[in-house]
Amino acid sequence: MAPVTSLAATVNQRVADALSAALPEAGAADPLLRRSDRADFQANGLLALAKKLKGNPRELAGKVVDAIAAEGLLKDVEVSGPGFLNLTVADAAITGTLARRAADDRLGVPYAATTGTTVIDYAQPNVAKEMHVGHLRSAVIGDALRNMLDFTGEKTIGRHHIGDWGTQFGMLIQYLIENPGELAPAADVDGEQAMSNLNRVYKASRAVFDSDEEFKERARRRVVALQSGDEQTLELWQRFVDESKVYFYSVFEKLDMEIRDEEIVGESAYNAMMAETARMLEESGVAVRSEGALVVFFDDIKGKDDKPVPLIVQKADGGFGYAASDLSAIRNRVFDLGATTLLYVVDVRQSLHFRMVFETARRAGWLNDEVTAHNMGYGTVLGADGKPFKTREGETVRLEDLLDEAVQRAAEVVREKAQDLTEDEIQERAAQVGIGAVKYADLSTSPSRDYKFDLDQMVSLNGDTSVYLQYAYARIQSILRKAGETKPAAHPELALAPAERALGLHLDAFGDTVAEAAAEYAPHKLAAYLYQLASLYTTFYDQCPVLKADTPEQVENRLFLCDLTARTLHRGMALLGIRTPERL
Repeated sequence: MAPVTSLAATVNQRVADALSAALPEAGAADPLLRRSDRADFQANGLLALAKKLKGNPRELAGKVVDAIAAEGLLKDVEVSGPGFLNLTVADAAITGTLARRAADDRLGVPYAATTGTTVIDYAQPNVAKEMHVGHLRSAVIGDALRNMLDFTGEKTIGRHHIGDWGTQFGMLIQYLIENPGELAPAADVDGEQAMSNLNRVYKASRAVFDSDEEFKERARRRVVALQSGDEQTLELWQRFVDESKVYFYSVFEKLDMEIRDEEIVGESAYNAMMAETARMLEESGVAVRSEGALVVFFDDIKGKDDKPVPLIVQKADGGFGYAASDLSAIRNRVFDLGATTLLYVVDVRQSLHFRMVFETARRAGWLNDEVTAHNMGYGTVLGADGKPFKTREGETVRLEDLLDEAVQRAAEVVREKAQDLTEDEIQERAAQVGIGAVKYADLSTSPSRDYKFDLDQMVSLNGDTSVYLQYAYARIQSILRKAGETKPAAHPELALAPAERALGLHLDAFGDTVAEAAAEYAPHKLAAYLYQLASLYTTFYDQCPVLKADTPEQVENRLFLCDLTARTLHRGMALLGIRTPERL
């Protein structure tokens, strides 16, 4: 089915056509249409236009009103104030447009006008280390962005740039060589056992490394063996990676996220490219030698002493760091994967690093107007005290512990509200509600902002929470079940109550909202839309009896509004990666 043009877009076009017809000397003028408290929409463009044409804005507005083709779309058009146009949509146009949306599985949401291939770098844990609260936002924001981009027609490729390379692996591998029975095969363990194994080996190897100088030297030699491709060393390194993946998958499963094995491409994957990356940058003059290191300088990036802060591509000792692997990753993603957009969901504290990396890639010609890179820098998860979220002992909070507690709190809420649910069903709902609460609290905040992690608020049935949205969805499903043989049906001939109109106009804005949120990489805009939708539905539910409406046609029409609201909530929440239980 063809996408459904929103009422806002249709009204905007009618006003634009009227402007061109009534005031041809104005050329193609923007009506500057927006939602209004005084009518359904208000067009403000005539004020600037009158100034340009040196005319009276109210007189010009009158000419435009006469030229507007209102039939079938607008119930009322009036000039207001100094020259605003207040426009009220006909009830039949609202219901008819919603009926076309309801007839489409995509709810009439259009595909983006231009699409390409986006490689999205998100969910980047470290091998042999536990995931903590700091890993939450990259995973949740990245997953939502990917869902939204996929839905609007973009081809997305995930990349999980895991930390699987570096000096600590010399320590770990050397310890495993000298203590071969310490790490069980990954196939024989679950996620919790895998992390327990890795923790034990890490702590034991660190203790030996810190206390035994001879072991420390052997570990350093093992790093060289790893980097040079020694077969035994690589085999043991792979065991750490495999064991870590078992653990990663268990955590991502709790987060209700799909992570594809082929998309886990860590730092090690670019090891063979880094020398060539350095050579290309040096030969092109993008990077220069300074005190033995290969670096890139930037006129506008300086330190406290007003000296340039360079990006170090290769250290003076010949070693490579994050810049070399990130630049090699850009080459791979652009030239091998065919990316037109590179999207990085990383901590905002890495913003300067990526600014330098992207500028270096632009100078090298790997990025340009057709191939762009964007850093979705996200803020910090804070505790109730407004400081970075820690345990009472001052330790970083384990991500698994945090998710388990969210599910536990949600179980208390579900059990309190449960009607005829078994304990197994309560636990299933608790997982959907608890994980949804954590995700929504993150996604309803602008990614660049910090936010406070408050589980009591997150699982509340009141306020801007996923539980409020899930409860609205479950309430609608209950109404639809009680309706029995009476099915939802649109009746454009019926007049709409104010609460019906408000709900209907908001439902019609879903497609525009999804398109805008995806284009701007702004999942919080979709979250805000869904919260307002649930709020408008609550007002509708309070003011407009559904099953006890005045006529059979009104019952069907209100069931239609209920059903479309539920489908919109379900689709929108799914794009955010959040489940909508049928019963709560």
